[in-house]
Amino acid sequence: MVGASVPMVDSSMYSHAGGQLDRLCRAVGFDPEERRHLDLLRLLLGESGELTVDAPAQFPCNVADDTTPVEFSVAFDANGECVVRVLGETVGASDPREFLAQVAGEYGLVTDRLDAVADLFLPHDERRGPFTLWYSLIFRNGAAPRIKVYLNPQISGPTMADSLVSEGFRRLNLGEAFDPVVKHALRRGERDNFTFFALDLDDDPLSRVKVYVSHDAAEAEDAVRAGQLVPGADPMLIREFLAVLGGGKGPFEGRPLVSSYSFVEGMGGTPGNYSLYLPIRSYVPDDEVARARVHAILAQYDFDPEQLDKALAAVSERPLRDGVGLIAHVSLRMGEFGSGITVYLSSEAYAVAPPRKRPVLGRMT
Repeated sequence: MVGASVPMVDSSMYSHAGGQLDRLCRAVGFDPEERRHLDLLRLLLGESGELTVDAPAQFPCNVADDTTPVEFSVAFDANGECVVRVLGETVGASDPREFLAQVAGEYGLVTDRLDAVADLFLPHDERRGPFTLWYSLIFRNGAAPRIKVYLNPQISGPTMADSLVSEGFRRLNLGEAFDPVVKHALRRGERDNFTFFALDLDDDPLSRVKVYVSHDAAEAEDAVRAGQLVPGADPMLIREFLAVLGGGKGPFEGRPLVSSYSFVEGMGGTPGNYSLYLPIRSYVPDDEVARARVHAILAQYDFDPEQLDKALAAVSERPLRDGVGLIAHVSLRMGEFGSGITVYLSSEAYAVAPPRKRPVLGRMT
């Protein structure tokens, strides 16, 4: 066990996840008087936040493997900053945009780009695929929270995903971006698919449009090819990242690798950043092994591995060897808009996935 967290008395989803988030923010050095992270989480969860975690989830949610509607992450940035983020869904709500209506004014959100593509990705008829609208709440010490939305390219079925992304780029003045992404990241037919279309909701000059592509059964060289679209994405770092965390060069036949590209209006079809996501929980027997691998990659980039241990202790008190998936996935970010490592942590509010059997090493004779 890395550390112990304070037991929760209330078994509601908000109390459980809010306690985890609050301890996580404190663990990385945030102001202990700050409360906006908890206010936003409560609003995001809505009425579902009052439901108990002692019974099975009443609403389906694909944010996390155990259907918990939130997932945490800690971004270790090359500039030395630690950023805490929450990926979440307002489950059970009749209108997934209600959360935006509640917070847009107070947090100065700019929804012009979302409005421009809403009819593509938020159709009025029955949804398809794993989700309709997810939110990312982004917290930096001493700064106002920022919010990003994730839209589902497969909302109208898998065969429509390419068309929706292409039209979304066109409406956002990024029409030149589509063909280069297809050339580099969607080369393998049905094994490469658009997974997310994401938008920053702020008026910063570097406010991004991001597109994500999943790579089923990919080799390391498939990720290298995808990264070549972005100036500054180092092929050797991509190979090392997969070797250290995933245990080899592929094929990665568990949960798929994911590539993402960040675009800013005015840059034409060239993305400023490339990120590669490895779902480490598919490639380790338990979280103790996952922790050791993440320690190694953090040390390689001169990040303090103790920060990871503090984050793990803030989210969970269970022994790491007793389950797999607390450390859900890890990403490598490279490019003009910053580089670093992000570690994604599951709340495990409803369930802990059992560990797999560790391989038996051969005995020397």
